[in-house]
Amino acid sequence: MSARRRLGARWRRRRPLRTRLAVVAAAAVAVVAIGVCAAAFFVIRFKLYQQLDQNLAQSATLIAQQHRSEGLGVMTGECRFLGAPACSQIVPADAKDDPAKPYLLPVSGLTRSVADGHRPAYYSNFTLPGGKPGRMYTTTFGKEGEAVQVALRADIAERGVRQAASLLAAVGGAGVLLSAVGGYWVSRTGLAPITRLTATAERIAATRDARHRIELPPGRPAREGHEDEVTRLATSFNTMLAELEESVTARRRLVADASHELRTPLTALRTNAELLARADRLTDAQRERASGALGRQLREVTGMVNDLIELARDAEPQPLLEEVRLAPLAAHAVDAARGHWPAIRFTLQVAPEAAELSMPGVPARLSRLLTNLVDNAAKFSPPGGPVEVALTREALTVRDHGPGISEEDLPYVFDRFYRAEKARALPGSGLGLAMARQIAHAHGSELTAERAPGGGALFRLTLLPGR
Repeated sequence: MSARRRLGARWRRRRPLRTRLAVVAAAAVAVVAIGVCAAAFFVIRFKLYQQLDQNLAQSATLIAQQHRSEGLGVMTGECRFLGAPACSQIVPADAKDDPAKPYLLPVSGLTRSVADGHRPAYYSNFTLPGGKPGRMYTTTFGKEGEAVQVALRADIAERGVRQAASLLAAVGGAGVLLSAVGGYWVSRTGLAPITRLTATAERIAATRDARHRIELPPGRPAREGHEDEVTRLATSFNTMLAELEESVTARRRLVADASHELRTPLTALRTNAELLARADRLTDAQRERASGALGRQLREVTGMVNDLIELARDAEPQPLLEEVRLAPLAAHAVDAARGHWPAIRFTLQVAPEAAELSMPGVPARLSRLLTNLVDNAAKFSPPGGPVEVALTREALTVRDHGPGISEEDLPYVFDRFYRAEKARALPGSGLGLAMARQIAHAHGSELTAERAPGGGALFRLTLLPGR
């Protein structure tokens, strides 16, 4: 990399984006302004000299007509005065034929070449006697071996060129200045949302508060697909912040709920542990009851902690996924429930078209989902009541015939630690259904709850069959 490139790269790294954008915008506008002014200057200069050259050509034609019969030498010589007719002279191809009287206009080898026909007519600039600028036209005279030279003062043309140069330089300078102001304005207004985004991100990093949002431009909201890139970036960042705030809020609520739910069993554990520490003062029956209670509470706390760990998992790792047949999985869950709930009658119905149904997933997690649904239905079923599990190609349903779900409880049945009024006296931590829905979402399925016709609750797992 050359030294110039290294210097440019170092400058870009050390300058903020706003400065670089302003410089680029100003430079682009300045280049255009200078280019337009330069083009205008050359056009004006060309037109002024073109008009002067046309006058010289007309004068040469007139002199050739008026002085055709005259000899060599100076024909007219008043061009050193401003506004005077053109100076003219006739020059032979051979210098030996020059008249004795000296020429007024400069004669060179190019002039002799035009006279003998070896060179076409041409225009040239020179200085008139007295130091004034002049413009000369040299062409053939009409006679073989002779050329005519015609000259005019070029003050007006050169003055017009200088005035045009001064005016266009002023316009170009003003254009460069305006381009700098415009570049600064463009960078300031164009990057304003980026500045707000940066300030919001820094404020969130400093305060750890995800409630902050980027202020979008006022006015009517842009239609989807028609907003500019910066607005889309700000909108996406606000969406991300909303998701972050919801996640932080959910985790804080999970910690608060978990601490609240764990307080009672931990207190009971400590009480029973302290009681067993004085086992010498207890009877055998008391020691047996305390030991049994301690074991049950340990299992309850262990189950709750395991449930919390499961809920902390957001998605299944892709390498662990495999095609899981649902009919054997449902049969296994129902058989296990029969052993845990002997007083409940479990039935399983598998539609013929769903016998070979499978979906990509983690077998252990899907088994946990079905177990939670079946255990929840058994917990709310009366002794001897049925729990019906049905599998079709579209969904897996679990229905009980218990008291059902009230309208006010229905929106919250999948919330963590939520327990309806009727369920507060029943065992459980309030995490089973939340875990079931999370597992369903992780497998691309949807778990819903509804009130079953004729009483009871119906949980429906909409399936995503494997392909």
